[in-house]
Amino acid sequence: MSAFLRRFARNRGAVVGAVLLVLVIGMALFAPLLFPGSPWDMAGAPFQPPGEDGMLLGTDSLGRDVAAGIAYGAQVSLIVGAVSTAVALLIGVALGAVAGYLGGWADDAIMRFTEFFQTIPSFVLAILLVAIFTPSIASIIVAIAVVSWPPVTRVVRAEFLSLRNREFVQAAEVLGKRPLAIVLTDILPNALSPIIVLASLMTATAILLESSLSFLGLGDPNMMSWGFLIGSGRSVIRLAWWMSVFPGLAIFLTVLALNLVGEGLSDALNPRLRKRGAAH
Repeated sequence: MSAFLRRFARNRGAVVGAVLLVLVIGMALFAPLLFPGSPWDMAGAPFQPPGEDGMLLGTDSLGRDVAAGIAYGAQVSLIVGAVSTAVALLIGVALGAVAGYLGGWADDAIMRFTEFFQTIPSFVLAILLVAIFTPSIASIIVAIAVVSWPPVTRVVRAEFLSLRNREFVQAAEVLGKRPLAIVLTDILPNALSPIIVLASLMTATAILLESSLSFLGLGDPNMMSWGFLIGSGRSVIRLAWWMSVFPGLAIFLTVLALNLVGEGLSDALNPRLRKRGAAH
C-alpha cells in the first residue's frame, strides 16, 4: 500500500484531483451543517448577485441560495455516480467473467448481447428508460447502470481471457477447486487494476449523464441537482449568469477530479507504464 501511495503521489495531477474530490465529498457530507434548512426554501430576494446580503454565490429566480443548491446537489451527483457505477460493475464483471472463463457459446452469446446494447446511443437509451419509469433517483440510477455496463464486460472478458491459461489457474483446476472459486479467488483479484481505473471514469460519466438528464427536466423533482440548477438558469443566462455558471463549474471540477484520479490510479496500479514513461 505504501508503494502504491508513493506511485500515486508522483502524479501531481492525480493528487490535485484527489484533493478536489475530497472537497466535493466533504461539501456533500456537511451540506446540512453549512446550509441548514431546505435548498428549496427562499433565502433572499430573487436574482441577487454573488456576495450581496451574505449570498456567497447569489440567488436564483425564486430567491433560493445557489450555494446551498450546489452543496445539496453534490449529494445527488455523488450518490448517483457511485451507486450506478457499482450496479454497472456488478453486471459487467459477472458477464465478462463468464464470457472470458467459459468461452465457447457462452462467450459468443454474451458478446452479441453486449454489442446489441453498444449499438444503441447510451444517452438516448437513458432518456427513454427514465421517461418510461418516470423520473426519480432510482430510475436514473437504473438507466445509467444499464447504459454503462458494456465497456466493463469487454474489459473483464479481455482480462479473463489473458489469465485463464496461466499456471496458477491451471494449478487451481488440478487441485479440484470449483470454477466459481477459481474465478473469485484466483482470476478476479488479478484483474482488479483495470476495473478500478474504469470505475473512476465511469463515475465521472454517470455524473455527467445525471446532470444532462436533470437539465432536460428528467431529474428527480424532489431532489436538488446540478443539472436542474443549470437548466433553471438557462432562460435568464444574461440576467443572472451565476445561476448556470457556478453549478456548471461544480460539474466540471468534479468530473476533472475523477478523471485525474483515474489517471493516477492507472499509473500507480501499472508501475511498468510509469517506468516506460520515465525511460522515454
